[in-house]
Amino acid sequence: MSNILVTGGAGYIGSHTCKALATAGLTPVTFDNLSRGHADFVRWGPLVIGDVLDLAALDEAIKQYRPTAVIHFAAFAYVGESVADPLSYYRNNSCGIVSVLDAMARNGVERIVFSSSCTTYGLPDTLPILETAPQRPISPYGRSKYFCEQIIKDVAFAHKMRFGIFRYFNAAGADSSGDLPERHNPETHLIPLAIDAVLGSAPPLQILGSDYPTTDGTCERDYIHVSDLAAAHVKAVQHLERTETSFEMNLGTGRAYSVLEVVSAIERVAGKKVPAVLAARRPGDPPALVSDPSLAQRQLGFTPQYSDLDTIIETTWRSRR
Repeated sequence: MSNILVTGGAGYIGSHTCKALATAGLTPVTFDNLSRGHADFVRWGPLVIGDVLDLAALDEAIKQYRPTAVIHFAAFAYVGESVADPLSYYRNNSCGIVSVLDAMARNGVERIVFSSSCTTYGLPDTLPILETAPQRPISPYGRSKYFCEQIIKDVAFAHKMRFGIFRYFNAAGADSSGDLPERHNPETHLIPLAIDAVLGSAPPLQILGSDYPTTDGTCERDYIHVSDLAAAHVKAVQHLERTETSFEMNLGTGRAYSVLEVVSAIERVAGKKVPAVLAARRPGDPPALVSDPSLAQRQLGFTPQYSDLDTIIETTWRSRR
């Protein structure tokens, strides 16, 4: 049974991916400093507490567990926070990938799957977004991910590594069994914030901007269920093991929903109004982001199974209650 080193495996997407890896017969080894992850999410393999900026700790984990591949999630991921504190994003995200790749090169690990972001595209010229679209990120978070992609390509060329780069659109939902709720601190994701407002465990939802050049004036996003993201990472590991072909691809559904459409869907599921107030735009937010997901279908045989909006909301609703 192969070991897979999962940096950030105690986080939201990382923990769901660890569960999917274990289901596929692989052993996920979580490497996480627990600054934003949760030890109780690590249930399908060993936990190594360490920071990706600590090369010695990475070396030791790789020497002990001899992974056949690395899946790299460990990163800060809040656009607004990155605008206020860009240094922490460049240090943790961009320098973090350097440490991970250094440890891989020193120990002969030749495959990496990287968690990138649709924010690397910035303000797209056309929608839906193809992988060939220009990458012009407009936030420090997006730029940190873009820099990571370039670093991976350079190191992979020099050290004969194979890589998979996934540009996520909006991760959402929760494990259908209830094993892994969505738990961020602070919570910034639209759907849990809106549901918590309905449940009375959070203040009214702030709708950040109502004057965008979109159908109803609110941001439009392509939402993909976290369990579908996890399944794609398993397929990526299997692809890199059986071929010598690296890839860069979007993970989304090809369908965008506005903030007001999401709020309306939550009200259908909850049977209650979402308390909401209009607020100013958040710096760094494009008006609309929607993927062209066809490359993942063609190359990996990946089709989302749980990413219709009602399923995303229903699984989040159950986990928040």
